[in-house]
Amino acid sequence: MISCPSVEKRVIRNHYNVSTLFYRVLWGQHIHHGLWSADESPKVAARQLTERVIREAGVRDGDQVVDIGCGMGGSSIHLARHHNCQVTGVTLSPFQQRWATTSSWLNGTKKKTRFICEDAEKVEFSPESFDVAWSIECTEHLFDKPAFFRRMSGWLRPGGRVAICAWLAGDEPLDEVGRQRVYDVCEGFFCPSLGTMNDYEGWLADAGLKMQKTLDWTDQVSRTWEICRDRVDRLSVRPIAKLIDRGQLIFLDRFQTILDAYNTRSMRYGCFVAEKPR
Repeated sequence: MISCPSVEKRVIRNHYNVSTLFYRVLWGQHIHHGLWSADESPKVAARQLTERVIREAGVRDGDQVVDIGCGMGGSSIHLARHHNCQVTGVTLSPFQQRWATTSSWLNGTKKKTRFICEDAEKVEFSPESFDVAWSIECTEHLFDKPAFFRRMSGWLRPGGRVAICAWLAGDEPLDEVGRQRVYDVCEGFFCPSLGTMNDYEGWLADAGLKMQKTLDWTDQVSRTWEICRDRVDRLSVRPIAKLIDRGQLIFLDRFQTILDAYNTRSMRYGCFVAEKPR
């Protein structure tokens, strides 16, 4: 695991309050990577990642799902609209909570979703409340990942599944250049740490969950950052970001860094599926 001690939770919250509009302009309603198999559009690729996680996790129609790090509600609304799931979305950002609630109403899924503004590391749910605990690209922002997975395990019914997609530090040992790349990504994207694939498998197992699948999608998602980098340059986003919040400039300038980290395997992108024993 590679850590960045300077990251603070209030900065993460502020980042998503401010940057959600940038995500929407640069990428779309899903604040997560796209998954490519050919030359799909970014919109299709983002939807493909969501659908692939649904298949790998065995999400069933009518499942009760908690979506940790729900962002603008893209995955939650998709699960409700296309798979008849009842979804509780959790976000640290009040701006995102309002956006997701409005978006769900516009998409006709208001009765199947609810969005709450809570810290994922403190939010409380009754034991055995959910069939699926879902989190796409949120655990990077958590400060105590092992403790979170233990709490998440308690929310699941026996036989329930965990579906996690995460940015990962590359396999150890990383050379000095590789470690610096990962640190720079942590700093620019406000991640207190990035665990390795082995770290995540260990944390999930220690939480009493049985690993079902570990998938490496690095090569299928890295195009995300080529597209975002090029859109930042084409749309001249940096001057706007500078006017709104200078702190967003480092975020925009690290798009090339994360692409380089993926291409050199200093970072990986993983999907983890685990089950709570019956």
